[in-house]
Amino acid sequence: MLNRRHIRIKVMQALYALSQAEQPDLQKEEKFLNASTAQMYDLYLVLVDLLTEIHAHAKDMLERSQQKILATEEDRNPNLRFVNNEVLVRLAENETLAKSLKKAKLKNWRLDNEYVVLIYDEVVKSDLYEQYMMQAETGFKEDRQFVIDMFTEFVAPNDKLYDYLEDYRITWLDDLPVVNTTLVKRLGKLKPNSPESTILPKLYKDDEDQEFARDLLRRTAHNDAEFESEILGNTPNWDQDRIAVLDKILIKMALCEFLRFPSIPVKVTINEYLELSKEYSTPKSSIFVNGVLDRLVKKYKKEGRLNKAGRGLME
Repeated sequence: MLNRRHIRIKVMQALYALSQAEQPDLQKEEKFLNASTAQMYDLYLVLVDLLTEIHAHAKDMLERSQQKILATEEDRNPNLRFVNNEVLVRLAENETLAKSLKKAKLKNWRLDNEYVVLIYDEVVKSDLYEQYMMQAETGFKEDRQFVIDMFTEFVAPNDKLYDYLEDYRITWLDDLPVVNTTLVKRLGKLKPNSPESTILPKLYKDDEDQEFARDLLRRTAHNDAEFESEILGNTPNWDQDRIAVLDKILIKMALCEFLRFPSIPVKVTINEYLELSKEYSTPKSSIFVNGVLDRLVKKYKKEGRLNKAGRGLME
């Protein structure tokens, strides 16, 4: 689930916290990094659970309508397509998902049911819902597409849900785009015979990515004085006190990748940190970051310090 860019964001956040601490503690920030990435998985579980609770609410509403004293014909013989949606039923019956939620102690929608009701009400009033309920073709494929469309149109962009998630855990704001994309991809992979684990991704793609997160944090922090000196020596016309703290952190992370990660191409590193500077720092940061990195790459090439291993890694 975590891609390399998001790993860099998590490391950036840990390094920023380290730079602002009165008593810097790398071990503490490494724990923060691990906790922050684990909480990203919690967000994924919470959003999948939201789908199961919307389904549970639909079933509850159906049962209540059938118990009315003055039940209508529609109440007595309702359209069961939504409550019988194969994907939603499978999520509701997924024991692996239930165990993961229990282990993480995530009960968000049992405690804050109004968000379930809010989204459910928006869904049932929509053209998407009406078309789905009246669709001639029925089957797993159609059920899966409806759930994907429901999530994409009513869950992912919901402002009130966004505010709730922001208040619940501030780190989830940066995680939400990646988690939403992952969930849609996972839903798309579901098949009638898929194992329960299909809906649950790994937090890291592999051990190498997990090691990258840890090593990038440690190596950037341990070589901070060296990287600080490189920045000072290559920004002679800048007032050092006015260089944004985040810009320095991004440059130091890039320098760490240049000099301490031989398998990462120079071009990839530069592109990644320029994008991060555009997203997280000041409007002119990308110009500044690009200028400093460009000068330092030329300097390192001239000095023979870019020991990149593999074809094309110096580009």
